[in-house]
Amino acid sequence: MNERHVVVGAGPVGLATARLLAEQGKEVVLVSRSGRGPEVVGVRREAADAADGAALSSLAEGAHALYNCVNPPSYTVWPEFWPPVAAAFLQAAESSGAVLVTAAALYAYGPLDRPMKEGMPDAATTKKALIRGGMWADANRLHEAGRIRAVEVRGSDYMGPGVSTATGHIARLAPAALEGKTVYVFGRPDQPHSFTDVRDMARALVAVASEPSAWGRVWHAPTNPPKTQTEALEDVAASVGRTIGKVRPMPHVLLSVGGVVVPLLRELRETEYQFTAPYVLDSSDIEEKLGLAPTPWAEVCRATAENALAS
Repeated sequence: MNERHVVVGAGPVGLATARLLAEQGKEVVLVSRSGRGPEVVGVRREAADAADGAALSSLAEGAHALYNCVNPPSYTVWPEFWPPVAAAFLQAAESSGAVLVTAAALYAYGPLDRPMKEGMPDAATTKKALIRGGMWADANRLHEAGRIRAVEVRGSDYMGPGVSTATGHIARLAPAALEGKTVYVFGRPDQPHSFTDVRDMARALVAVASEPSAWGRVWHAPTNPPKTQTEALEDVAASVGRTIGKVRPMPHVLLSVGGVVVPLLRELRETEYQFTAPYVLDSSDIEEKLGLAPTPWAEVCRATAENALAS
């Protein structure tokens, strides 16, 4: 019988992970709240609440790996959303014995004056960063105690196929940029920033899930050299023979004053530092030790542009 892999979360990362596993001939269960969505060849959909530990435990029973690819509906709900979901995954991993494989972002590192490299400590002190960093700390404690097997993969802002305005910064700007309109970006448009293709995140998740020597630590998804926000938008447009209009920084006062009355803007102020200075992901460890490499940048841009034009 083929290995069974249970992927929870049917957003861009979850879908990419499920597709890759199915292509490898694995038995794949893709879990979302509704259990509905476009058919994916070789993938069975199931409905479950990611905060329901008993439901996740049942789905993960006998599985090789359980993937947390969940994406909260909004930044504003993180404090209420993540704790029960994190607890449910830990419960399911411990009761089923499946390897817990978590897709995460870079918030836990906090502001840095150097590239983020695998093995660096989590030193952030802001709300969202403490939530995600705490999730890994809890999972790793159980891993070290021998109660579960856990591993985490972190990536930067997503690009590539299926990335929506809610899950990728460049994807949010691309439709207007491709029409030649002026776009407004967070922070500074001239600072280098790393962008991770969702397919590379999926490849990293699948690779660490099946490599016991990779468990018990954080990895970075293979990611291309950084680009400024302006360069990324120019390259996305060029991939489909277009040029962009002007790229301007969003007025800081919008986040400062607007955040008083708009909850989302208030939450975004917490991560503004990611766009005001270099924000660079170093993925050399996973590239050297697990033999992964990022998708060629031109292909990343083309997939992002095609997705924007189709939306």
